[in-house]
Amino acid sequence: MTITLLDGGIGQELVARAGDKPTPLWSTRAMMDHPGLLQGIHADYFAAGADIATTNTYAIHHDRLAPDGLDHLFAPLHAAAMAEAEAARATHGRGLIAGSIGPLGATYRPDLHPDPATAIPLYAEMVTMVSGGADLILFESVASLGHAEAALAAAEGQGRPVWLSVTLDDEDGTILRSGEKVADLLPLLPGRAQAILANCSAPEAMPAALAIFGHSGLPFGAYANGFTQITKEFLAARPTTDTLSARRDMGPAAYADHAMRWIDLGATIIGGCCETGPAHIAEIAARLRGKGLRA
Repeated sequence: MTITLLDGGIGQELVARAGDKPTPLWSTRAMMDHPGLLQGIHADYFAAGADIATTNTYAIHHDRLAPDGLDHLFAPLHAAAMAEAEAARATHGRGLIAGSIGPLGATYRPDLHPDPATAIPLYAEMVTMVSGGADLILFESVASLGHAEAALAAAEGQGRPVWLSVTLDDEDGTILRSGEKVADLLPLLPGRAQAILANCSAPEAMPAALAIFGHSGLPFGAYANGFTQITKEFLAARPTTDTLSARRDMGPAAYADHAMRWIDLGATIIGGCCETGPAHIAEIAARLRGKGLRA
């Protein structure tokens, strides 16, 4: 068995390395103010052993840019993010690029996700933006069945493999952030997704979701965050990720312990999300080599 190793957190790593005070534009602002920094992050993940560079396009949405009068930069920002990933890959000499598309409205807030008539054309526009340079489309932090349906519908006929990654209730990995059942995703996937994943959820929530993904007939996997638990009280406050705190018990070794358990459950795609970095990916890569699971 060969494991595909994703990279770790991109947006938070960019903000951290930029050293600037976080703004509502988060990693998009850091990329604008520090050209070239993103390429270095992608390069560090490739050097750590990642097979895939995830583009910093997660939060490049009209609904994020327009309030700051920056909506005219929608296409140029996508192009800049793609170019930095492509440059890192060219220097490394191998690897794939995943075109990341995050949720409309807000992360972890399915109640703020727009209706299908609004969401589908917006997601389709973003699929077009990343498809030129991406080897696959990665919908991240999908928090509801409606979000999943809109994303999959938007990607149909676009000519790139689609990986759908959902975010789970941290207390119960059998349900999405919306409270809907993970199992109810499975009928949406055939012929529309080429892999099913879970991301930006507690590592402890992943096994329950992976057990369900195993019935999909698709490659599946997980990439968790290293946040303290994202509680329902936290979500009710409509916060941003810079107000979350990192777990002190989720260093590279502890995180890799979780990742190896996911492999034991059949996962073939693993990596890291927010609050994981190159050291976490390097630790996982070393363990995979030790088990003969690297191509």
